[in-house]
Amino acid sequence: MDLKQRIAERLDTAHATLVGLSHAMYDHPEPGFEEHKASAWLGELLVEAGFTVERGVCDLPTAFVATYGSGPLRIAFDAEYDCLPGIGHACGHNVIAATSAGAAIAAAAVADELGLTVKVIGTPAQELGGGKILMLERGAFDGIHAVLMAHPGPLDVAETVTLAMSHFDVEYRGRESHASMFPENGLNALDALTTAQVSLGLLRQQMRSTDRVHGVVRHGGDAPHVIPHQVTAEYMVRAADIGELHALEARVRDCFQAGALASGTSMELRPYHPPYAEQRQDAELLALYKVNAIAVGRTFPDLDPSLVRRAAGASDFGNVSHVVPAIQPSLGLDSFPAVPHQADFAAHTVTPVADRAIREGAAALAGTAVDAALVPELRARLTAASFGSATAGETGR
Repeated sequence: MDLKQRIAERLDTAHATLVGLSHAMYDHPEPGFEEHKASAWLGELLVEAGFTVERGVCDLPTAFVATYGSGPLRIAFDAEYDCLPGIGHACGHNVIAATSAGAAIAAAAVADELGLTVKVIGTPAQELGGGKILMLERGAFDGIHAVLMAHPGPLDVAETVTLAMSHFDVEYRGRESHASMFPENGLNALDALTTAQVSLGLLRQQMRSTDRVHGVVRHGGDAPHVIPHQVTAEYMVRAADIGELHALEARVRDCFQAGALASGTSMELRPYHPPYAEQRQDAELLALYKVNAIAVGRTFPDLDPSLVRRAAGASDFGNVSHVVPAIQPSLGLDSFPAVPHQADFAAHTVTPVADRAIREGAAALAGTAVDAALVPELRARLTAASFGSATAGETGR
């Protein structure tokens, strides 16, 4: 029987379970580092499929590494499962988790014949925590030859782009006073943030088209007649690559410092996690994915590359892609006008279209793993350039 046909049959058997997982995650969204249900459900599903699952790897309670087989070519499927605050799975991580699990289960059906070790790496806190960066630093990706995943979006897009991104907290501290009786005795921390925001607005004239600065105020004061003495905000800065990010960050920091200087307050800027790097997709693996995706019924619209670059987010998957050959194409949910990070997009992740995308995305990813194993030159390149040691990769520590 043809290898791709066996993948298809395995997915036919698993599809209802995978859809059930996606819908359960949608019904029970969990934020970063708190994905206890999702992590447990994924682990249980993979154990039932014959995988060995190590939970709580890298000193992260909701991280895991699942393994099937012992072949010399080690391919991992990345699973994300955290939600967004307030709007649930509006980035479709429930679909990612189900698709990656399905791809691994399907690839496991032919792993022994192809000399494959199939892994699922469960990575928490993509949205607001950089879980993959922690796992990368702590050895979870050691010995892996390729990492594959597909991310939901409005359309199928192979050549996706992500930006480099930093994420930080800004705190101003001044001095409280009665805003009417003795305003001269106060140092207004909210004025500091206002000045910084005006400075950022003026900076935008000199920003590149791929630069982004955006944030929210976490605490702006306690009462209108008390001069705010402590104000906090949370911001993100993005750029096309790490080098441009560092240059933009320096100017953004100056804008926040300007607020402190103008108001006489003090300012502290605290990163939440190391910067997310821009994504590097492996061209050969991506070409194989596209062929496999078309073969199972996916269609890729002819988009202007500038539009693809314009609609770019950020992911800690980018950091992984700098050290391990990786792909992260977009898996279309036919959701327009709803787009990621909207509540309407979350609703699209549990439609019949999304349920079908789970199966087809899993088939395309598993097919990519099969082809990587069968193309001698590609297999040789991947195995020659593995990151870290195979021993460390087996433990996920």
